[in-house]
Amino acid sequence: MEKRKQPKFHIGDTVVITIYGTVGKVTDIKWLDGLHVYEINKSEGLYLETSLQRISEYEGKLIEQEKIDIEYKYFFGDIVHVKGYDSDLFRVVGFRTEIWRYKEDAWEDVIYELSRIHDGEWLEAGEEELKLVADSESADTFIQKLGFLFSAKKDVKPSGNLDIISRQPRAGEKEELRKIISRRMTIDHLLDIYNDYRILYKWFKDEEYAHVMRVIIRKLSMLVNNDGKSHV
Repeated sequence: MEKRKQPKFHIGDTVVITIYGTVGKVTDIKWLDGLHVYEINKSEGLYLETSLQRISEYEGKLIEQEKIDIEYKYFFGDIVHVKGYDSDLFRVVGFRTEIWRYKEDAWEDVIYELSRIHDGEWLEAGEEELKLVADSESADTFIQKLGFLFSAKKDVKPSGNLDIISRQPRAGEKEELRKIISRRMTIDHLLDIYNDYRILYKWFKDEEYAHVMRVIIRKLSMLVNNDGKSHV
């Protein structure tokens, strides 16, 4: 059996990829079809010994490799507001980095791919156009609360079994009890909606949110002062 020859380079050696003029370190060595091939900087590509040279022996021009560290402000599942889209909310479904290099200028753009919450419409936006509303961990809870927001301008109808009591009341008592419980449930519901809209108004300063808040205050005032008999 033919003895396998020793590799010219070893893991950890700094070498030049001569076809590119770039510098890297050997991170793995493989034996394929009687030849050593080398992994450089943990990349997917493999290089023959003939395409590599020790940096101390290289006489060509080196091309400096640029290392770019990108910090992403938003991640998959985050709920964001997009500048110019009023009160619409979007979920982050993807992102990418575009790297621009010119002779006298250089920059990186982070582009986020978004899906609108209420209809799934797709949108791309830059990082500077976004504002975080809820991170991915609290996004589902926030979306559930949106159920209150979408129905805020509708009449609130209480639910629940009001007949579970220790005794069967007379018709007049039962109706009065139903009104009391109904009013309390309506007030609690409206307060939940008001608090959610107050948070959204604080974030986006959208006058539509402020209008809904005023409507809710009038509704609450009438419920408290007129036993729920008047409506907005």
